[in-house]
Amino acid sequence: MKIRSYVRSRRASALGSNTRAFTLVEIMVVSALFFLLLAGLIGAQMFGLRLNLISQTKLSATASARNALSRVRDEVRSGKILYVGNGNASSFTHIADDVPRLGNALMICASTNTNNYVLYFRDPADSCLKRITNGSPRVEMLASYITNQYVFQAEDYRGLALTNDQNNRVIRMTLQFYQWEYPVARVGSGGMYDYYQLQTRITRRLIE
Repeated sequence: MKIRSYVRSRRASALGSNTRAFTLVEIMVVSALFFLLLAGLIGAQMFGLRLNLISQTKLSATASARNALSRVRDEVRSGKILYVGNGNASSFTHIADDVPRLGNALMICASTNTNNYVLYFRDPADSCLKRITNGSPRVEMLASYITNQYVFQAEDYRGLALTNDQNNRVIRMTLQFYQWEYPVARVGSGGMYDYYQLQTRITRRLIE
């Protein structure tokens, strides 16, 4: 009786230890579920990082252009005389009569004295929108990668291009530019870019 009891107890102990262990199939299933969960977490993290990078790129791309639009808007509203033409840091060419007022430069005079002015122009050498004031050698760069040659246009209230310098003109400013889609590094031989366009119409506060 003692021997039988001993054998019976050893069998019960072995059976109990077997029921507490994981089988190979269970381990494989749990491992598969764990790796699927881990892959999902990594994918979600990578997706979030990519969205963050795209958002930063778009915000940085439009930030300088929006600042340039705001700068021009404030000075046009307070200006006395507005001329649309073609120019650079050292010269400005006024558009002749009966020709649409469309050019790469905008001259803003705060008074009737045209010797005191602020000049905005797109420099074709580096495709940047720049600002300069009379008597100052300092050229300020406002926006880069501007692709459209003609940035400024004088219009009437209907949006039609003017062929003269009538008093109640509206200035249309258009900035078309590009930005690297992934600014940390170029992708491919030519790089991947996103293109943007910002446009506004401005007029002076006081119409005489």
